[in-house]
Amino acid sequence: MDQKDREAAGTSTAASAPALGVAAVLHRALLAPIRAFRLTYLPLLMVYFAYGALGLIAVAQSFWEKKGLTLSPAELAQLGVWLALPWAIKMVFGEMVDTVAILGSRRRAYVFLGAGMVAVSLVLLAGAAGGWLTIARPDTIYIIASLMSVVGVVLQDVVADAMSTEVVPRVNPDGTPRTKAEIDYDLGMVQALGRLSLYLGILLTARLAGWLAQNYSYETVFLIGLVIPLISVSGAVLVRLEASESRPTDWRILGGGLAFGAFVVAIGVASVPYAQEIVFAVSMAVIVAMLIRVTRDLAPEVKQRIAFAAILIFAFRAVPGVGAGYSWFSMDKLGFDEEFFGRLNEISAFLGLLAAWFLSDAITRQPVARVLLWLTIAGLILAIPNFMLVYGVHQWTEPAMGLTARGIAMIDAAAQSPLVQISMIPLLTLTAIYAPPAQRATWFALMASFMNLALVAGQLQTKYLNQIFAIERGQYDNLPTLLAVVVAVGFIVPIVAILLVGRRVR
Repeated sequence: MDQKDREAAGTSTAASAPALGVAAVLHRALLAPIRAFRLTYLPLLMVYFAYGALGLIAVAQSFWEKKGLTLSPAELAQLGVWLALPWAIKMVFGEMVDTVAILGSRRRAYVFLGAGMVAVSLVLLAGAAGGWLTIARPDTIYIIASLMSVVGVVLQDVVADAMSTEVVPRVNPDGTPRTKAEIDYDLGMVQALGRLSLYLGILLTARLAGWLAQNYSYETVFLIGLVIPLISVSGAVLVRLEASESRPTDWRILGGGLAFGAFVVAIGVASVPYAQEIVFAVSMAVIVAMLIRVTRDLAPEVKQRIAFAAILIFAFRAVPGVGAGYSWFSMDKLGFDEEFFGRLNEISAFLGLLAAWFLSDAITRQPVARVLLWLTIAGLILAIPNFMLVYGVHQWTEPAMGLTARGIAMIDAAAQSPLVQISMIPLLTLTAIYAPPAQRATWFALMASFMNLALVAGQLQTKYLNQIFAIERGQYDNLPTLLAVVVAVGFIVPIVAILLVGRRVR
């Protein structure tokens, strides 16, 4: 089945949906991930699960940031830019995973290395929070640990993305080749299952994270988090993969990526004015050039399809956030404690998991522009409870309707659902379908690098907005205006992109 046949089949399926009825469509959406699951996928999904399960320390980390550190929301947003950059240079890790073996391994050894870095970062956080690690100020240790954790997670994510194409069998049990349509669909569903596993990790640790943070010291919570790297290591040990082709190292990618990484470190250490903006501009130029290089052999229509999908998803992700100020407002003004934050995270994770589950089949089949339009409109609607809390509407709803700030916050938890991750599934599916066997990790890393540059752009905007509408501990007068600007930008930017290029993405 060629590309046109697959598109025709997809169109036919979509057109027949109304005839099936809502119940039948929901039934198919519910069963699609179950039917797509294979026991051989489980070890791979454990790596994605471990990434989500790092939420076990999220509540303790948020409260410790406010109580034990001196960083302001603007400084935390600025740190967020640096923490997003390792995701934007994934091509370095991707080329290494594809071509450089560690003790004969181009997959498992890198998962072990990444898990080790995450474990060390957790020990550093525990030492700083417990006061027994005094080699530097807590703020400095926090920054080092955060960078180490991010690099470890990125490394594991690169390997998992590569393995996600290698757990899908290319032949039937009897040895006959499977059809391309079957393989392509399974590749797309593995991407969806990976996101479901990530959300499941978030869900299962969300309430526990709040309970631990409320009942144990932050030091203890960080040490308990050491169980998480063991999960990803176990998955790497058990996973079975299709044989992958090896190839010589492309030093234009690996060497260029390493040089770029050194440039980022140097410009950050030297405190060059506008360092983050310079790094972003150089990152964009380098990654686009590398994408052009690795896709040069594709048919023009395929390159166009991937390019426009990438532009749309970039616009959807390149929007600012409110920053730490909103969480601090919830702690100081609304009285939300650690346990309640855990409950909110649990609701958010459950809704994210539910959305990913029911939308996985539709997202795999539907045009990218349509998927992002749904998510953009949903994000605007789900921002309403945020405004209610910031503008003090709960002071009226509580006596009039019995709807307290905590009740509104539970509704607001829907807005925190990680739907932005769902937007990646269409592009990951295209990458899985068209990536050459010997360049899978590199392709995934480059595509993800481009998408994660969007997060860097969003973090830069978050920094700017927090500098313009400054928020400090206990001072939240600028929060309503900041929230309004963030929501407006988050709606307008994706909508403009959809109107400009949405029709060109099938």
